Amino acid sequence: MTISRRSFLKAAAAMGASLAWVGPARASRVRWHERRDLYPQGVASGDPDPHSVILWTRRPFAGEARQVLTVEVAEDEAFHRVIAQAKVPVSSDADWTARVLLGGLSPARVYWYRFTDADGNGSRVGRTITAPLPNDPRTVNFAFVSCQHVNEGKLNAYRRMIYEDERVPAAEQLGFVLHLGDFIYEMVQYPDEVQTRYDRTIYEVARIPDGHKIGNFHIPLTVDGYRAIYKGYLLDPDLQDARARWPFVAMWDNHEFSFQGWQGVLKVGAFEQPGQSVKVAANQAWFEYLPARVTRGNRPLERFDPPAVNNVPIKEFDEHGLGTEPNNLAAINSLKGYRALRYGRHLDLIITDQHSYRSADSFGDPSLNKLFGKEYIGMLPEPMMQILDGGRAYNGGNPPAVVSHNGVEVPNPQHNAPPQTILGMEQKAWFKDKLQTSKATWKIWGNTMGALDSRADPQNLPAGLTKEPWPPHTYAALSAYDYGSAWAERAEIYQLVRDANITGFAIVSGDRHSFWAGYATAELPPGKFDPVGLSFVGGSLTSAGTMEAYEHKLPKNAPLRALFLADKEGSAKPEWTHNMLLKHGVRSCLEYAKNFDLERARSLSNPDLAPHLEFIDLGGHGYSKVRLSADEMRTEFVCIPRPVTRSERPDGGDIRYRVVHTAALWKGGARPRLKTSVLEGDIGLAM
Repeated sequence: MTISRRSFLKAAAAMGASLAWVGPARASRVRWHERRDLYPQGVASGDPDPHSVILWTRRPFAGEARQVLTVEVAEDEAFHRVIAQAKVPVSSDADWTARVLLGGLSPARVYWYRFTDADGNGSRVGRTITAPLPNDPRTVNFAFVSCQHVNEGKLNAYRRMIYEDERVPAAEQLGFVLHLGDFIYEMVQYPDEVQTRYDRTIYEVARIPDGHKIGNFHIPLTVDGYRAIYKGYLLDPDLQDARARWPFVAMWDNHEFSFQGWQGVLKVGAFEQPGQSVKVAANQAWFEYLPARVTRGNRPLERFDPPAVNNVPIKEFDEHGLGTEPNNLAAINSLKGYRALRYGRHLDLIITDQHSYRSADSFGDPSLNKLFGKEYIGMLPEPMMQILDGGRAYNGGNPPAVVSHNGVEVPNPQHNAPPQTILGMEQKAWFKDKLQTSKATWKIWGNTMGALDSRADPQNLPAGLTKEPWPPHTYAALSAYDYGSAWAERAEIYQLVRDANITGFAIVSGDRHSFWAGYATAELPPGKFDPVGLSFVGGSLTSAGTMEAYEHKLPKNAPLRALFLADKEGSAKPEWTHNMLLKHGVRSCLEYAKNFDLERARSLSNPDLAPHLEFIDLGGHGYSKVRLSADEMRTEFVCIPRPVTRSERPDGGDIRYRVVHTAALWKGGARPRLKTSVLEGDIGLAM
């Protein structure tokens, strides 16, 4: 396949990047001396294909004048064989960030790059790797990560990842890092206002200009606020080293815009307002700091040029829940992040956006609060949740007029609402087409939000343990924000996989701050358990998870505490029975909390509760690695201790456990099978 320089020039303009093109190798002629202090956010590369990759740096200058850097790309780390050199403009308009599309490269090859200003002041040296050709049969290796809250944690997982990658054979080294969102947290705490949260120190990240304060958190409302946070995050040395070693493939989750925001709506708890200008600002900062092949709508993006929008209420929605208010459409279409990456014969990575096109919260109507007490700690009746998820399409278009729980009824708030969508109609059509037309061995859905059901069986609790009864024969859902409770849309996707006879379908996701491994299935008992693929969730890099919150907030006298935490006499910390609750059920939890006999507790497991789960650790931090070959997918969870302080060890510190999940490629229409093995460490109650 011949790639012309002209086509790459057009591609570079479409992505708002300068162009560097490969030529004959020669020794560097640039007077470079390293000044990392002048490039405070380091260097990075992103979205590799077989012949090109995007390079990035930030070199701030005083004043508003446009400046020019030189980028060099070499086949060797000493820059004796420089194959590309180009001038790269930077200016205050883009916060002094530089994006370069490097074209004409060879596939599946390591390259080195660096930037230099007119005075010879140079960035650190970065390393990047191109993708293999689509017919390349070699094994594919990548990592997936998410949720790096450096305001209250440290990125020891990156240090561990680098340390191990440097010590394995080249054929086993990672080709790229898939970052599944929450690259930043827009909710920033200031150490002079709050020193700790849980047992964590609050670290200085940024001061937000033109922001808003909610409790102890400051949130940005302008592009300068988001830029300040990215700059603060990218001062972290382990994050800088990771971005300098591998190309990143990134997608935003919620915190790159707004904690509970959706489309162009800004929402953090009770604070909610139209936020079209804030969505544009968030997109602009993401574009400036994350090198990625993104566009604006269906049009080329020569530079970001934020569209002028007003923050006005969104009152009109189409039949799928998309707000048709013009400012809303302009804001969400100011940057299109969903895209696909082909990586050799064995990987089609299909990446989706879970927040820009989703419908309004199907479970957030205040009237529903009348139905529930506090004893069940986040448990909601699964049948009722499915009614709300289905909206007006539930039960073949005949949803109930009311929803009820324990004899209390409220009007069904979703009776006339469209079914919940996370993807939105346009993106979902694109996603389904990519699945159907993929020729790769493995079709991996890069999904920032978890897709495995989180449910419990409180119908099996002994009588008298709670004052409030639970409906008999009724499972409880424990999540209401991701694909674990998007039953209708998830079933639509899984049915396509089944009907189209697609094999090698798997999901890698983040956001839940925990490790999960299991099966992609539309239903669980008493419905039909019929897996069509694999599903994984990776632990957070730093962000606090469910178990950390319960350790600090769940009262000792809570009637159902044993379902979440087991307090063993003489132990410094309780054990996480919450893992057991979701995998084995309430009977196992109660037995374990009473006798701490794991074998006896597992013997009481409810087989119909979670046939979709093979592994769950709601307190795990770290990263995940994937290896794909012609006949197997291997997913490894590398779990580290809670990263509340930075490890100074070159390996990033201890490992809590290492677990590997393997699955042979199954035939179309057949059921996938996962095998889980503990390679080292103590997994606690995770299986």
